[in-house]
Amino acid sequence: MNFLLIISGLVLLILGGNWLLKSAVALSLKLNISKVVIGMTVVSFATSAPELIVSINAALNGSSDLALGNVIGSNIANLGLVLGITLLFGNMSVKKSFAKLDWPVMMIASAILFLFLSQDKVIVQYEGIILFSFLIIFLVYLLRSQKNEIPDEVNENDIHLGGFKISAFLILGGLGLWGGSELLIKGARALATDFGVTERIIGVTIVSIGTSVPELAASIIAVIKKEKAISLGNLIGSNIFNILAVLGITSIITPISLSDERLLSSDIFWMLGISFIILPLVFLPKKYNLGRKEGLLLLCSYCVFIYLTL
Repeated sequence: MNFLLIISGLVLLILGGNWLLKSAVALSLKLNISKVVIGMTVVSFATSAPELIVSINAALNGSSDLALGNVIGSNIANLGLVLGITLLFGNMSVKKSFAKLDWPVMMIASAILFLFLSQDKVIVQYEGIILFSFLIIFLVYLLRSQKNEIPDEVNENDIHLGGFKISAFLILGGLGLWGGSELLIKGARALATDFGVTERIIGVTIVSIGTSVPELAASIIAVIKKEKAISLGNLIGSNIFNILAVLGITSIITPISLSDERLLSSDIFWMLGISFIILPLVFLPKKYNLGRKEGLLLLCSYCVFIYLTL
């Protein structure tokens, strides 16, 4: 029964995330925002929506370890599992803005999270405001810098919807995400109790993988449709949003306390490590390019993480 709740919740989260993604990208195209910026902002926020709803719901229900494990586990899954699998489908060219802006912001956000947690093992309201403010500054800078971008050509793969359909997908997406999060949290907590494992383990494995499915789907579709800039931008942007928006907004609503020490002594170091290793992989052996070998390395790293966690 608990597995059924989790599966049903994940299905609703995936459907809700997909509907939200459609409405978000269509709206962005109407506003003539460049695809790279869409990937780093709109797509990232839409695919991070499951993490946001699940984390808020978990924290409000007294399951802070599930909320933290979800975000930390999702960030590891985004780069280890999602990027690893995506690269198996083909090589990926990386824009120079990755090393100048995207990667540094992701690492700074990760370091701030580690700093906040290591101090007193809780993220309080003012720390949440700091995280979310950093996100706003990043988005303002990103949107201003797009003025220098070369306008994208419209192609048949772009999502064009009317105002009514955009609104409908937006509402359906929100309902799907909320309903899915309710089922997922209920099933995950019960499963942890049944198997005698901590909520942290459920959070960094089952829940984080499930909430990373929208990123996986968006990235594979982007690579297949030759929209590789959106693919990598989506993943880096999603990690930034997970920390600055998901944990930022959640901790503004209610403090996020850390109970399981392994989140701080192990999991967060895996997140920092796999985030850091992306930079040398982008430059070696070929500059600004990621291929199947790098994908296999990331995927193997993620498998080791799951094995050690369980």
